[in-house]
Amino acid sequence: MKKGDVCEGIIERYDFPNKGSFQVDERKVTIKGALPGQKVKYMVTKKKSGMAEGKVLEVLERSPLEDVEPTCPYFGACGGCAYQTMSYDNQLKLKADMVKALLDRVLLAEDSNSKDYEWEGILGSPSQTAYRNKMEFTFGDAYKDGPLALGLHQKGSFYDILTVDGCEIIGADWSRILTATLAFFSGRNVPFFHRMRHEGILRNLVVRQSRANGQFLINLVTSTQWVTYGFDVKQLLQAFVEMLLELEKSDAFAGSIAGILYTENDALGDVVQSDRMELLYGQDYIEEEILGLKFKISPFSFFQTNTGGCEVLYEKARDYIMRGSVKLDGDKTVFDLYSGTGTIAQMMAAVSKKVIGIEIVEEAVEAAKENAKANGLSNCEFIAGDVLKAIDLVDEKPDLIIVDPPRDGIHPKALEKILAFGVDEIVYISCKPTSLARDLETIIRRGYHVDKVCCVDQFPRTSHVETVVLLSQQKPDDTIEIDLDLDELDATSAELKATYQEIKDYVLKEFGLKVSSLYISQVKRKCGIEVGENYNLPKSENARVPQCPKEKEEAIKAALKYFAMI
Repeated sequence: MKKGDVCEGIIERYDFPNKGSFQVDERKVTIKGALPGQKVKYMVTKKKSGMAEGKVLEVLERSPLEDVEPTCPYFGACGGCAYQTMSYDNQLKLKADMVKALLDRVLLAEDSNSKDYEWEGILGSPSQTAYRNKMEFTFGDAYKDGPLALGLHQKGSFYDILTVDGCEIIGADWSRILTATLAFFSGRNVPFFHRMRHEGILRNLVVRQSRANGQFLINLVTSTQWVTYGFDVKQLLQAFVEMLLELEKSDAFAGSIAGILYTENDALGDVVQSDRMELLYGQDYIEEEILGLKFKISPFSFFQTNTGGCEVLYEKARDYIMRGSVKLDGDKTVFDLYSGTGTIAQMMAAVSKKVIGIEIVEEAVEAAKENAKANGLSNCEFIAGDVLKAIDLVDEKPDLIIVDPPRDGIHPKALEKILAFGVDEIVYISCKPTSLARDLETIIRRGYHVDKVCCVDQFPRTSHVETVVLLSQQKPDDTIEIDLDLDELDATSAELKATYQEIKDYVLKEFGLKVSSLYISQVKRKCGIEVGENYNLPKSENARVPQCPKEKEEAIKAALKYFAMI
């Protein structure tokens, strides 16, 4: 087997995210997008020692899970939906199996304390079509030097764009906005922004819609290169607004337009961000309602993209919280980290003394404050900043922590600070199982037990899935009882928190350093921890005693903090 070879194989294993694999001559071959049980013709794209990667050229035999025909005309070409050939029941089963297999590698590992965790399966989305409340459409072309396109990336391509008029995960009005916008700029020969050359104007069309009232928020994102191409940006944007308002008046358009915005973005990367934003029409927000609470959603604030699925997700999170050992009866403080527009925080406010939310997007924090005020909640505080730094500014100590981080999970240093609070319970909401598995491994090592896990399908037809985890801190009552005759031991109460060997093991695992019992006892004394009267003292008064190096001293102190000895 070598790169470029065309081969055939049957998918034996399926892993998150959306990766099929099988063995060929003791070599693991991984093929993205292939389903379990499919027989595929593939091209080898990468080969390394003991592994290879391939690209599907043709599905020769369908998977047993493929029990329906795709209904979307763009399926196969579009990089969005992956599961249109499966019934919804089979989609749910596949997602649940993927996540469980991934988490079991951590939770059922030999050194895991969570082998007895409760797996609750997966909860489906109330709607499998037209469920999206936000889309980031991209301007580009379907092929090099082709006509202007506006839609989603083609499957396996970073540059080629597919116009998805009639996409089934959005409503009909969305397609009308998309096609009208494409026709408007195509007719005026406005070029799209080339990501390689960093030339051009049109970048994205970001659309959001409220389920509560059907209102749209439309945001046109471009570079600032209008003058370079001879366009009068003010005149063109005014014409764009007038075109959309005429579309709104048409009989076919069922919703309404709450606001139209213009955002300048000269970043080199393919990311939607704001260097400058201008309100062209109406208001710069829409209002949504979740579980009886009202929320103002601004252009760049985080909000779950499936409103109905969001309610299922947060109901499950609330269920875990209310079933946990931390009884929220109005006298507890809750931290909602990565809080977005404050959805979870406000959901917990009624049963908490105080809820503190931390979110890095400032406009989301401002929206959260307005949302809390609109919902009559006076016990919510929202802080704008990175959790890693902002958490140091909070004076209160939490009784319960809820985390809902971005796809990359929690920054390792931020996670250490979160765990240092030592709360009895943590609820972790994750949109990327691989990041979750990585973070759970760390959290378990810090003495927490995974009690319950449940998936929630926020993204039907795709391989993406949300996961909710309830974790509790292990207490002495959770450990095995053993008999010790303390009279035979020369040890203090502090020493009983961790043995010298446990401290050595921790330092070696976390820092890659080997430390001696002598160094540990020296650091203990520096920290004011009593050690045995004669423990590791020199045998003679003038003996030269090696002193613990600074690097190892810091590592030992970290271990002492971990074992709650300092």
